[in-house]
Amino acid sequence: MGRLTTHVLDTANGRPAAGVRIALYRAEDQNRAVAAATTNTDGRCDGPILEGEEFGAGVYELIFHVGDYFRDAGHEGPSPPFLDVVVIRFGIASADEHYHVPLLVSPFGYTTYRGS
Repeated sequence: MGRLTTHVLDTANGRPAAGVRIALYRAEDQNRAVAAATTNTDGRCDGPILEGEEFGAGVYELIFHVGDYFRDAGHEGPSPPFLDVVVIRFGIASADEHYHVPLLVSPFGYTTYRGS
């Protein structure tokens, strides 16, 4: 059975991003909220953000509240911040696979990829 995991790295400070609020929505169901989590001290969720019967093929959105994270970390950026909420819309084609969607973020840019 497949699962979805994520982690967040603070590339501006060279460390895991602890305390980032994450929400997961299923886009095909009128953006139905599916799960929520907060990253731990390693920048990861304590378990898969989605697995079991809820995990299935479809289009999803991971929403990362990075503006709050950088404010709490003491970043003195502009107001409003350049990046406040990062939304990654992605597809799950096979419910039997592990999908890992990491976020590498700074106050002014981010990148993601399908990890392992």
